[in-house]
Amino acid sequence: MSSLSKIVPFIGFLLFSNIISCKNDEVPEVETIEDEITADSNIIENEIPESNIKDPLTITPDGSENYLNFDSEYIFNQESLHTFDLVLSEENLNLLNADPTAEEYVQGMLVFENDTVSPVGIRYKGSIGAFVGCVDGPNWFEPSGSKICTKLSMKIKINWEGRSEKFYGQKKLQFHSMNNDDSQMHERAGYWLFRQMGVPAPRAVHARLNINGIYTGIYALVEQIDSRFIKENFDDDEGNLYKEIWPLSSAGMPYPVDDYVNALKTNENDHPNVDLIRDFGQKIAMADEENLQEIISAHMNTNEIVSYAVVDRLIRNDDGAFHWYCDDGVCTNHNYYWYEEPSTAQLHLIPWDLDNAFENILSNTNPVTPIADQWGGSRNDCEPFGYGPWALSQKSAACDKLTRGWAKYTETYETLKIQFINGPFSVAQIDQQIETWVTQITEAHQEANNLYEDAESEESWVNEINLFKAQLKKARQH
Repeated sequence: MSSLSKIVPFIGFLLFSNIISCKNDEVPEVETIEDEITADSNIIENEIPESNIKDPLTITPDGSENYLNFDSEYIFNQESLHTFDLVLSEENLNLLNADPTAEEYVQGMLVFENDTVSPVGIRYKGSIGAFVGCVDGPNWFEPSGSKICTKLSMKIKINWEGRSEKFYGQKKLQFHSMNNDDSQMHERAGYWLFRQMGVPAPRAVHARLNINGIYTGIYALVEQIDSRFIKENFDDDEGNLYKEIWPLSSAGMPYPVDDYVNALKTNENDHPNVDLIRDFGQKIAMADEENLQEIISAHMNTNEIVSYAVVDRLIRNDDGAFHWYCDDGVCTNHNYYWYEEPSTAQLHLIPWDLDNAFENILSNTNPVTPIADQWGGSRNDCEPFGYGPWALSQKSAACDKLTRGWAKYTETYETLKIQFINGPFSVAQIDQQIETWVTQITEAHQEANNLYEDAESEESWVNEINLFKAQLKKARQH
């Protein structure tokens, strides 16, 4: 049965034939009715077949679908620029656009090449920075209101309402708008560099995204860090995955057990045991300075974590794990995951959310994110201090005892730094990758520029790419 014949009941009010591809021409004979479809300002009148299917959104795969028979390498292929289509009712799209910051799912369809996946959950996503200038609420620090940008980051939940089938091995898709990255390269380049140095990190590629048949622009398709990511990147996939909780609090001791449980992204419903990461934090807290490396090497791959630090610091990932933001004396970091392998008691740090990386290489361009210290340095007797254009409060990363322990691997750091600069970070590698990616997305970038006033101009983008290369050159001299 064709994809179209599976979804005609739903598209009685949502017919976008230019994005629905059929596997064959067999369409059942059914009575037709006339309906009107509205997609933004476009109204399309069509003859729509009736059907006796009770749930018009549900499409049951027959096993021949490509998304069931190919793995994730297909959609994360660095050589391809794929187009994805989202189809929603006008009501559901209006619900999303009325309050993007609610981050609540609505039901819709995902159409990709010859296949339709339906239903799926669809919502906007983002932190405060992602919504700045893109919603019409009055408070920058508490974004609210209706969508006013062409693009916002989106999350697609394939495992919607208990769906067991995955989409090219994925349970969720994340399309990042890159609204704060005029080069359109930060996430793709950053994750590529981490992965080239052996750090477990998500894959990222560019993708075109249509919503109800209307092209909205280029996004970064970034791999979700979840249980499926763990299976693909670690030998032992039974362990706990945590989001944005550190083994030690800024006070120097482990958090309460419930805090670790609440940060779980796997095993959260299986009477979770968080002893491994908490005990590791306790060992670090109680260790003498001269014993830190012994504890770290027993529970971490030192080359892996030092490589993390090398890449993070050279690309100035200043909104990541090594920026401790402070408020009323309490300091926390964000934009990372931890994974623990129970069979070996090993812990792994995973980078996340790199859209603000690279910005502060030439100067402290971002008023919020600049980190004051060089790797391993500290100041102000480890008390919070103001820094950056807005003098926001932070604490030196090396005041965290675990980070200070990593910084003690000075010879390893310098060796890996040289390998990085002469390898993935060299002109021959990363600059060439950027040129390849620019060529890949130029036409799609121009298409968005021709359609939308808030799309980046071609001249501006070329300048930003040149600036990005200048930032890389400066970082190599670090």
